[in-house]
Amino acid sequence: MAAHTSQSVAKAAGSDGQDTVAARGRSRRTDSAKTGNSGGLRRALATHWYAWAMVAPVVLVLGVIIGWPLVRGIYLSLTDANERNVARIIGVRHIDATYKFVGLDNYTAVLGDPVFLQRLAWTIAWTVLCVSITFTLGLALANMLNRDFRGRAAYRMALILPWAVPGFVSVFAWRFLFNRDSGILNKILDGGGISAIPWLDDPTWAKFSVVAVNVWLGIPFMMVALLGGLQSIPAELYEAAEMDGATAWQRFRHITLPGLRTVSMTVILLSTIWTFNMFPVIFLLTRGGPGDSTEILVTQAFREAFVASPRDFAGSATWGVLILALLMIFALVYRRSLRKQGEVW
Repeated sequence: MAAHTSQSVAKAAGSDGQDTVAARGRSRRTDSAKTGNSGGLRRALATHWYAWAMVAPVVLVLGVIIGWPLVRGIYLSLTDANERNVARIIGVRHIDATYKFVGLDNYTAVLGDPVFLQRLAWTIAWTVLCVSITFTLGLALANMLNRDFRGRAAYRMALILPWAVPGFVSVFAWRFLFNRDSGILNKILDGGGISAIPWLDDPTWAKFSVVAVNVWLGIPFMMVALLGGLQSIPAELYEAAEMDGATAWQRFRHITLPGLRTVSMTVILLSTIWTFNMFPVIFLLTRGGPGDSTEILVTQAFREAFVASPRDFAGSATWGVLILALLMIFALVYRRSLRKQGEVW
């Protein structure tokens, strides 16, 4: 009995000693990991201090230009701020702000408003149409310019020209072309015995017009990006496929499209984000009209902040935050789909 007790005590003491040693080992590893992490950070800062110094001003500027307005917008979306209750100065008199925190009431109101669903539906349709048409035409033109023919440089310059012209200048030029009474397009149609088309006065034609102008503005970027991708595909692949008897369509399907996958995914993402937020084309060409048939989410946010009376700053901020949330969700889903396809992005 005594021997058994002494053995139990010895085992307990041994196990306690092992636990103590293991705990000390874990604490030492934790301390060393902390020391290693901090030491690695110090070494990185000491080694790459010049790079950090060069990046710091950019980070600071982006924080001031983007970070602060974003935080301010999110805060305003949680209040009832409008033109009448924000801080303002009238003459020499300063009036303090009187708006209150209302939580998620603005989001509930906007998401429950049928106007939001209407704007969202047209924004999605507008984005899908513009991106798909721009990508298709850009790919076709890139394939044409990737071949050797006389005057290729001149054609490249002509096709890139819309990209070089400021966007508002291009939109005003197209607005003149679409004018119902004195526009060049209707003059040409009139010469052919066709009655004038209300390009900007009819809801259906107005939607067609804004899509056409945005496609015209977006083709140069898409074409240049895809042309660069085409030129990175080895010519030996086409030569081997041609020797094996592959047709032009088979070469395009099995060589060109897979070779352009990485570039295509990137330009489609960028084009989607740009088109979703394409304020100048809609506002300068139709101002959201006729009526509100061409209003998208960003023009509605602008209207809430600068056109409505009283100007609803909280409502506009709410629309802006929702737009950001939608784009972030799309980007995350898009990135996950790329990872499933084996693309690194």
